[in-house]
Amino acid sequence: MQSIPLTCHPTTRCDAVRSIQVEVRTTEPRTLALRYVLEGDIARLLIPAESAPRRADKLWQHTCFEAFVGAMGTAGYSEFNFSPSTQWAAYRFTAYREGMAALDAAQFPRISLRRDADRLTLDASIDLGPLQLLNDIRDARLALSTVIEDADRILSYWAIAHPPGKPDFHHAAGFAVTLALARPSTQPSPARGEGDKRK
Repeated sequence: MQSIPLTCHPTTRCDAVRSIQVEVRTTEPRTLALRYVLEGDIARLLIPAESAPRRADKLWQHTCFEAFVGAMGTAGYSEFNFSPSTQWAAYRFTAYREGMAALDAAQFPRISLRRDADRLTLDASIDLGPLQLLNDIRDARLALSTVIEDADRILSYWAIAHPPGKPDFHHAAGFAVTLALARPSTQPSPARGEGDKRK
């Protein structure tokens, strides 16, 4: 497991947030588990109310946690948005901000939230297996980011690394983490004996 700090973009600020850390781990078969831990004065933030999990666009206009995953040495990548409401979004891009398309609903993330006076913890789990651009590779590149909306409806932008200029979570500078992925199993199914009654 890796624990990765996010930093606030220098042109935005949020005094209510002390820190944001993301715990990253991969499990079999090719599942990416992310835990975003935000520490600060949670009462001074606008946190979307929990609702039924469903796909929704423009989640980044409010408090939202994000992950971008791509194969090493390629321009394409996938974007995942996780709202504290448990709504989500998933897109694929063929290159930097190009060829955007919604990912199939079969690739939806699983999201859960815990909220305390000084801590907000969001867990998100993604099955990377269906992502065609990650087929037959061992290493992926990962960018992590967060949009925070405060009580004055001002947004701040947090990421592993920021490129020069305005906030841009899609920029290559943010893909600062390498994920080691296990190859999908190619083992044949065990042969069934005469006494095996499975269908």
